[in-house]
Amino acid sequence: MTQTQWYKDGVFYQIWPRSFKDGNSDGMGDLWGVIDKLDYIKSLNVDGIWFSPLYTSPGVDCGYDISDYMSIAPEFGGMEAFRRLLSEAHVRNLRVIMDLVVNHTSDEHEWFQKSRQRIDPYTDYYIWRPKKPNGKLPNNWSSMFEGDSAWQWDEVRGEYYLHLFAIKQPDLNMDNPLVREEVKKILKFWLDLGVDGFREDVITFISKKEGLPDDLPIPGFSGILKYNHGPHIHEYLQEFRRDVLSHYDCMTLAEAPLVTPKRALTYISETDPAQHDIDMMIQFQCMCADCLFSDYVPMKFSLRRLKYAFREWQTKLYGKGWNMLYLENHDHPRVISRYGSEKFRTASGKALAVSYLFQQGTPFIYQGQEIGMTNWRPERIDRYEDVQTLNQHLKDPEEKRLKLYHRASRDSARTPMQWTGGLHAGFSEHEPWFYVNENYKTVNVEAEEKDPDSLLNFYRKAVALRKSLKVVRYGKYKEYGKLSGKLYVYERVLGESERAGVTDEEPSRILVICSFSEKSMRFRMRRGIDLRKAELLLCSLDAKEASVPDKTGAFILRPYEARVYRISDNRKG
Repeated sequence: MTQTQWYKDGVFYQIWPRSFKDGNSDGMGDLWGVIDKLDYIKSLNVDGIWFSPLYTSPGVDCGYDISDYMSIAPEFGGMEAFRRLLSEAHVRNLRVIMDLVVNHTSDEHEWFQKSRQRIDPYTDYYIWRPKKPNGKLPNNWSSMFEGDSAWQWDEVRGEYYLHLFAIKQPDLNMDNPLVREEVKKILKFWLDLGVDGFREDVITFISKKEGLPDDLPIPGFSGILKYNHGPHIHEYLQEFRRDVLSHYDCMTLAEAPLVTPKRALTYISETDPAQHDIDMMIQFQCMCADCLFSDYVPMKFSLRRLKYAFREWQTKLYGKGWNMLYLENHDHPRVISRYGSEKFRTASGKALAVSYLFQQGTPFIYQGQEIGMTNWRPERIDRYEDVQTLNQHLKDPEEKRLKLYHRASRDSARTPMQWTGGLHAGFSEHEPWFYVNENYKTVNVEAEEKDPDSLLNFYRKAVALRKSLKVVRYGKYKEYGKLSGKLYVYERVLGESERAGVTDEEPSRILVICSFSEKSMRFRMRRGIDLRKAELLLCSLDAKEASVPDKTGAFILRPYEARVYRISDNRKG
């Protein structure tokens, strides 16, 4: 089947199912609630939905510990609700992307239970190792969630099993061809049902180095140099593509910790079919502008670091591979609380939106991002639920831990969606499964719908504008003022070959200006760009508040103001 690359013209909305909308009043978000809000999702001008895991799961890691890959969890409505959701989404021309989690399963999965009992053919479905003769662990690899060893002793089997994440998330042995056949069955099952693709969770971890050798003793990450981008990773991904994915008009999106643009092109090359395993990669560099790899190693936010990450991916993938664009998802705290300003919540939310929506790639918007939801700050540690959070900095005093969690916990992205200022933020008529952020009375969809200058309505305009501009899909990226810590300015320009079929009415060159300052400043473009002759396509301010360029082409840029201009371009090439 010919794959049409429809995802290149799309914008996606990510849903964390248990926190989006409760449709049956039991306190847990579900697919009935999503169905009820499909028209709202469509109103954002998006083209598809990525669902975090919906499968049957004990819920130790909020669904990323799967016990049955071919069923929808009863709390989300089961297969009946999913089939209805799929039908209703497709009627609205909304694609549906599932989360594929095959680096590990739940320890309650039938495969693991039979593997620990050495019941064939499941005996080697997981990575088992005996004690070393000296009684030591199989190697020095550490768990990303537990903080110490990635090995857990199993009394039933009498061996250790590997778990790169939580103890109840044993790693699958992808070197076993029977396991790869199971993965292909999973892919085919959901594609035959009608889903449009997969986001592949930590997929670059599935091939471990032969012999599982010791790694550098990196706290919390020891082993990652031995299992990330392992020896057979491309072989296995090509097998999945050849045997299943290539037979469907679908897309694949891979989560890829520690990936660089150069490394990414070995997976997503559009010029070499032998290096096109998947369509896009979720890189982590854009999430490290205020931390050192992990949110739990915080640093002061640096716009320069953020711009560097954007620039690296925009320039090095241009004409060679396709970007996935995002600023929020379920694995990170809220971006306004990190990169923006809660004091200037709406203004900074608009600047952040513009900063990434006009780059080349496929943008993803995370639930609540469009209304400017912020970090949650409970007064007690026992209110946190996330398994990763609760295993961080256990030896620190509680006050210090709590301060860190306020800044870094994934739970801030997982509080219930704030629909109204009423009971439980309109999420449910029942006590929710998790705490609602206390600012829901002022930060909610209902309030923003009524305000024409709200962040919600601005997202709608920005996404609609993006989708109308061919230059956003094909244009080359060029950045100005790379060393500025207050301004992010870039342009997108169509080359001569990309201009074929573009009418004079359609922009072939746009300029994006975003302030990341809490103070007003005088702004003037240099390098021959006269903003007096430019057309203002989008501005984060009301027209009455926006400064007009003076006779020098300068204007006053307000705190966190963002603009998109159409620039006249008579140049050749």
